[in-house]
Amino acid sequence: MDTDPIRTVSPRNWPRPRGYANGMLVPAGRQLLFVAGMVGWDETEKVVPGPFVTQFEQALRNVVAVVEEAHGHTNDIVRMLIFVTDKAEYIAQRAEVGDAWRRVMGRHFPAMALVEVKGLIESGAMVEIEAVAAIEPPRAAH
Repeated sequence: MDTDPIRTVSPRNWPRPRGYANGMLVPAGRQLLFVAGMVGWDETEKVVPGPFVTQFEQALRNVVAVVEEAHGHTNDIVRMLIFVTDKAEYIAQRAEVGDAWRRVMGRHFPAMALVEVKGLIESGAMVEIEAVAAIEPPRAAH
């Protein structure tokens, strides 16, 4: 039996958010997966070289890899917390960030927040992304 779909929630009289959801309503019966902060590193744990957007896209891909390992999909991600070391750089590359987002996440926009921090634990990292996914449990075999 499939669970009900995840729904976005926003007060009726508010403008439609762009690039995020105000809220995500998770129906009963889903498993919650909490994804640790993922930086833009490759499978050898080396931070990828390049501009901010390159690290951003890799960090997103790392989040999705963890979700997929738990048999989830990008649409199961209900919350993201994005930490950046330079908010101005994020804003300056917003169009490229949007392109990277669509390559990895499509047009799925969970509830999100962006926080500028002084630094991240991984040397050279410019972005770190935490996530929560609400994944349908595996079906019982008959």
